[in-house]
Amino acid sequence: MEPIISIRNLSKSYGTKTVLQDINVEIYPGQVIGYIGPNGAGKSTTVKILCGLLTDYQGTVTVNGLDVKTQTLDVKKQIGYIPELAELYDVLTPNEYLQFTATLYNLEKEVATQRIEKIMAAFGLEANLNQRMDTFSKGMRQKVLIASGLLHNPGIIILDEPLSGLDANSVIIMKELISRLAKDGKTIFYCSHMMDVVEKVSDRIVLINGGRIVADGSFEELKQQQGDKSLEQIFASLTATDSLSAAADELAKAMESRS
Repeated sequence: MEPIISIRNLSKSYGTKTVLQDINVEIYPGQVIGYIGPNGAGKSTTVKILCGLLTDYQGTVTVNGLDVKTQTLDVKKQIGYIPELAELYDVLTPNEYLQFTATLYNLEKEVATQRIEKIMAAFGLEANLNQRMDTFSKGMRQKVLIASGLLHNPGIIILDEPLSGLDANSVIIMKELISRLAKDGKTIFYCSHMMDVVEKVSDRIVLINGGRIVADGSFEELKQQQGDKSLEQIFASLTATDSLSAAADELAKAMESRS
């Protein structure tokens, strides 16, 4: 089987600061990849490159055989991207916004309408379909953003902290949806700080630190390599966070100190 996403010798710098260095990953259809790392590790930069938002990099990145750097628009058609922050047109209703999104992907009006109604109903927002989004909570806005990323039924779905602002029931729905989409052959590239969710939904976990891959394998494989630990404990041990306890102690002492 050919990889649907191939990242070879990927490096990226901003001026003198190297953000990614020699990243090599091959991802196959139907895989759920948990892509994790501390802040500043290079996760968001990787996502932006995969989505064709950054093309000034070294190395080769292909999506379904298409070169991200030279065939950017064709790559974007293959991907559903759901970022952490819901930057929406507040003066529009969800229906207006999603219908607009559907036209960008050349979806037929009838198909788009059916999908919009079903997705919004699944998130419990059917009553808000024609309500302006400037009144929406963060969680409601995030649900609309998720809907826009899935509307064109992409084969590859890139999730960057997609559960931000969602209530507990919606998080459960998203976890089930990720598993269902993978069973249907969709490829999921999932960035998150929620280790318990990554641990449960990912077939494979790629951990980066300082712009380099420091672990790559299933959760069971990582446990065998690192001892019988939770993903959170593995994450802490591989990202050189021995000072975390000391930092927590310092914070506690700071709160206890008197002016």
